[in-house]
Amino acid sequence: MEYILELLRAFVLGIIEGITEWLPVSSTGHLILAERYFPFRMMGDAFFNMFLYVIQLGAILAVVVCFFNQLNPFSRSKTKEERSAVFRMWKLVIIGVLPAGIIGILFNDLLEERVFVAGVAEYVVVAALLVYGVLFIVIERTRGRRAPAVEQVSDLTWKQALLIGCFQVLSIIPGTSRSGSTILGGMLLGVSRRAAASFSFFMAIPIMAGVSALKIGVFAIRSAQNTPGYGCTGIELASLAVGFAVSFVVSLLTIRFLMEFVRRHSFEAFGWYRIGLGLLLLVLFACGL
Repeated sequence: MEYILELLRAFVLGIIEGITEWLPVSSTGHLILAERYFPFRMMGDAFFNMFLYVIQLGAILAVVVCFFNQLNPFSRSKTKEERSAVFRMWKLVIIGVLPAGIIGILFNDLLEERVFVAGVAEYVVVAALLVYGVLFIVIERTRGRRAPAVEQVSDLTWKQALLIGCFQVLSIIPGTSRSGSTILGGMLLGVSRRAAASFSFFMAIPIMAGVSALKIGVFAIRSAQNTPGYGCTGIELASLAVGFAVSFVVSLLTIRFLMEFVRRHSFEAFGWYRIGLGLLLLVLFACGL
């Protein structure tokens, strides 16, 4: 029975990752909270930390599948001009991920020691949920019906890409949301909702794939060195496969939903969701739950 429950937890976390990685509501925040209330019974801490990054790879694979034609510069169906446009887009993505990549390398260990710890991370998540929720509402209402200055990702300049990347740096704080940070940054720079969301997805590919590969590599090396606490059991590997697959499938659905949603709606609803969830969690924490 315990094995079934462990697979069920992996299934649930895969769903949470697949939904919250792309919606501006914070995947890390939701996963931290899910672990608080539905902790894994049979996973070691080191493996669980690696598990979270593996299911992120499932989410990243969904982006590649959804936007494969737009991301692939080598398609034979593309003209020379279209291929050049794709290469230019990838240059913008690389420029955009530089700030988060540099800051992540420099301060990742410090954050894990000071912020990603029980009793601290939860309240950081609550604060970030509330602050970003208010920002989404304020920005959407301030923008009103004004036409965006940038309608398509291809219209971005390298300076705008770099500035959006600077906003992505804020996502290293749990609860802020990587997609939320980049989308807010794009909107503040006059980028359309759809273009901001698309560019956020594209920037996620190198930054999340790189971090996930690093975490998995470190775990594999320490496991090979027989470091205490590292290694995996059969049930852990099964949970890993379930979480990865579920995250991939749910991400496909979520990405398609969001791209259709922003055609007709603003991000204000996500702002109210963040505020509601933040207040609910604040009450639960205050009650010792």
